[in-house]
Amino acid sequence: MSTPATPPALPPALHLRHMGMYVWDIDMMSRFYQEVLGFVVTDTGFVRDHHVVFLSRDARSHHQLVMETGRPPGRGPGYGLQQISFQVDALQGLRDMRQLLNARNDVLRQQAVDHGNSWSLYFWDPEDNRIEVYLDTPWHVDQPYLEPLDLDLSDEAIHARTLGHVQGKPGLKPMDQWQAQMALQIKETHTR
Repeated sequence: MSTPATPPALPPALHLRHMGMYVWDIDMMSRFYQEVLGFVVTDTGFVRDHHVVFLSRDARSHHQLVMETGRPPGRGPGYGLQQISFQVDALQGLRDMRQLLNARNDVLRQQAVDHGNSWSLYFWDPEDNRIEVYLDTPWHVDQPYLEPLDLDLSDEAIHARTLGHVQGKPGLKPMDQWQAQMALQIKETHTR
C-alpha cells in the first residue's frame, strides 16, 4: 500500500489568462466587445446546452474572454462570472494543483478536460465559482472541444492521446500557425 504524496505547500506558478462570463444576448455582447474593445472572434460553438463565443486581442491566446449563454435573471455581482482561468507552465503544474485540491475539503468538484488546444483542470471554490488551471497544447482545433483528461498518464502519453483525438478535427493546425493567422486578423481589425 503506497502512502499518499504530501500536497505541495504552494500552488504551481499561475498566470491569469482569461475570464468567462454568462450573457443573455450573446450576439449583442459579442458585437459590443468587438466594436468597443477591439476583440476578434476566434471560435463559436455549442456546449452544455449553451452557445459560446471565444474572443481575443492577443494572437498567442485562443481567447482572453469567453461568453456563454445561460446567465440567470437578475443583475449585479455574481450573475455574470462564468470562470476565471490561470495558465501553468507544464502538465506537472496541473498534477500539483490536483494534488493540492485533493488535500482540501472545501473544493466542491473537479473536472480534468482535454480541449485539444489546451489541457485543463476545472474546479469550483467554496462559493461555487468555477476556476480553470490550464496548459496550451502544441495544436489548435476549433472550439468548443472536450475529451476527458487523465492526469495520471505520463506527459508523453497525454500528448499522444490528444494528438490521436484531434486528428481530422475541424481547424486542426499547429498552434504557431494558428497564432500567426490570428495576429494578421487582429492587425487587420485594428487598422480599419
